[in-house]
Amino acid sequence: MSGDHQHGDVSNTPVSRLWGALALTGGFMLAEVGGGILTGSLALISDAMHMLTDAAALAIALVAIHVGRRPSNLFRTYGYARFEILAAAFNALLLLGAAFYILYEAWQRLTVPQEIQSGGMLAIAVVGLVVNLLSMRLLTTHKDRSLNVKGAYLEVWSDMLGSLAVIIGAAIIWLTGLQWIDSVLAVGIGFMVFPRTWVLLKDCVNILLEGVPAAMRLADVHAAITTVPGVASVHDLHLWAITQSQPSLTAHAVLEEGADGEAVRRAIANRLRDEFDLHHTTLQMERISCAPSEHVY
Repeated sequence: MSGDHQHGDVSNTPVSRLWGALALTGGFMLAEVGGGILTGSLALISDAMHMLTDAAALAIALVAIHVGRRPSNLFRTYGYARFEILAAAFNALLLLGAAFYILYEAWQRLTVPQEIQSGGMLAIAVVGLVVNLLSMRLLTTHKDRSLNVKGAYLEVWSDMLGSLAVIIGAAIIWLTGLQWIDSVLAVGIGFMVFPRTWVLLKDCVNILLEGVPAAMRLADVHAAITTVPGVASVHDLHLWAITQSQPSLTAHAVLEEGADGEAVRRAIANRLRDEFDLHHTTLQMERISCAPSEHVY
């Protein structure tokens, strides 16, 4: 087995930056709700709903980091790192629910348009854009290291686009007086979230179902092991991830006659580390294959 047994994505996650982003997002979300009520803008309320999910994502990320840093024990030998994936999946479902609610409210507004105070709407949206840009800056350097931070970043990113849309819409309403623009914007903001949320949810489900990591192909890993000198065949090959940044592998390798089992094991581990960045591998070396004849991997 390889010597690197780090099981989580959370050790290098920027807690102070998450707290900073949460303070910015949560504080302005309250202001935006009040502004949406005062101006009558559903687009602002829609944007505030997005900010609410942003704040929830950041809060859940902080909880996941705290829980994920707990050490492994006799009941949870991998520790609690995968709590992060559960939290990210919950974020995705929460955001989908908010988007559906916004779409419903927008449909209601299209049938009964309301008077919009475009000046106040524009001012609040500009401040919201600045807040989102600051939050994105705090999270951007770590968004690809953790699905949980990535989920929070994607929500802030989608809300930034929403703020841009509200700014444009407020300007159009101010110049033309077309009140229905507000509801159309709310619908657009609702639809923006679906593709990114689907990708996040799909990644979470793949990890929870012990699927092959998205950046790897099982056939390539199988081929890399079988070409190591001293390996006759490979079977019972399993490739999955504890969290996004912690892929793991187990396999049975059948040795060629006269091959040194320990030397071959080390050679396989080194190749997997160098070619696939696989640091957590468990390899069973066999002189006689224990696999059924029809077993492929």
